[in-house]
Amino acid sequence: MKRAVMRLCTLNRGLLTHGRGLTQRSQYTTNHGPLHIREVRDKLREIVGVSTNWRDHVKAMEERKLLHNFLAKSQKDLPPRKMKDSYIEVLLPLGSDPELRDKYLTVQNTVRFGRILEDLDSLGVLVCYMHNKNHSVPMSPLSIVTALVDKIDMCKQSLSPERDIKLTGHVSWVGKTSMEVKMKMFQLHKNDEFLPVLDATFVMVARDSENKGPAFVNPLIPENAEEEELFRQGELNKGRRIAFSSISLLKMAPSPEERNAIHELFLSTLDPKTISFHSRILPPKSVWMEDTKLKSLDICHPQERNIFNRIFGGFLMRKAYELGWATACSFGGSRPFVVTVDDIMFQKPVEVGSLLFLSSQVCFTQDNYIQVRVHSEVSSLESNEHMTTNVFHFTFMSEKEVPLICPRTYGESMLYLDGQRHFKSMSVPVTLKKDYPVEP
Repeated sequence: MKRAVMRLCTLNRGLLTHGRGLTQRSQYTTNHGPLHIREVRDKLREIVGVSTNWRDHVKAMEERKLLHNFLAKSQKDLPPRKMKDSYIEVLLPLGSDPELRDKYLTVQNTVRFGRILEDLDSLGVLVCYMHNKNHSVPMSPLSIVTALVDKIDMCKQSLSPERDIKLTGHVSWVGKTSMEVKMKMFQLHKNDEFLPVLDATFVMVARDSENKGPAFVNPLIPENAEEEELFRQGELNKGRRIAFSSISLLKMAPSPEERNAIHELFLSTLDPKTISFHSRILPPKSVWMEDTKLKSLDICHPQERNIFNRIFGGFLMRKAYELGWATACSFGGSRPFVVTVDDIMFQKPVEVGSLLFLSSQVCFTQDNYIQVRVHSEVSSLESNEHMTTNVFHFTFMSEKEVPLICPRTYGESMLYLDGQRHFKSMSVPVTLKKDYPVEP
């Protein structure tokens, strides 16, 4: 059996595993039971006070300017919160709602992971609003947006569209203007037990009422040893992200080991008959990186706007994931399963009416794993100037061994090394479960 490079469906080396911790009702409970998935977006609109009518969006955003006076001048002016204050449970009743099920259904009779990305994005924002809830004002003066998808790890190959899903989330770390959100997803099994299928870590930032500048958020106080460890892991995650950014191939040259690997890869593509640097041949069971590209174009309609009348980040993730999945499927020749989503940085907001250009490419492979990079850029209808908004990194597992990837140019070699780095960031070797065993 091929070596599997997967993450366990746990958080923080054993914390918050199924059966204990913050995601279980034994410790954190909701007052009125779980929210329906449709209620999440409705609650967000209510908190922010936006109109559901696109024609009124300018007026609604003008009214939010009046909330600027309710923003804290410093974090010390805000009362501290606990992790349980932001805890939310959300039910996705696929088993009992056929109309909702159709929205999440794939042709393989599984659940569309792109839709799950949308739900996670909405839940993460709502969790942060619960953490910063201010009972003295009817609407929140904060504009909370997704800054980074740090990690999403799967521990199951596919989800059943005929069983209910439960999502949970809470704030696990807080800086001055940013928050880390831990989310988990469970699916109802045949024995009427919700079993874990996904772990996610998002980083959200708070902006002022006009979404123009940073705003302070309520501090977070851990209540016990487990929460203290979660908070400490949040600090470590922040440090890891800074360190990873500092050694980016856009800033620093590859390491000596990486340079040697690229040189050996280059030598393997030279034609032994000509003994020339210009004669390149494809090694056995390999594919040129340039031949793995797929592209798409979307018009960003008002239907896909978020509560601040920019394009919903979950929509961008869904479109990027589906193009990445199609790329992995076309390249591998079989149905791929998503393993990890990581390091999605939301660099620029996408305005309604923009043209969204997505370019997907396989940048690294090993055994039956495919690392796909999706580049997102936008332009307005009036201008041909393109701006990068996101770079997405997806790790897929194919049902069979896939070809090796060979870069031709130096730029492609950097993409190869970047893909290899993201692939190696998966540190815990386990196997994705096809299904959970049925208890007698």
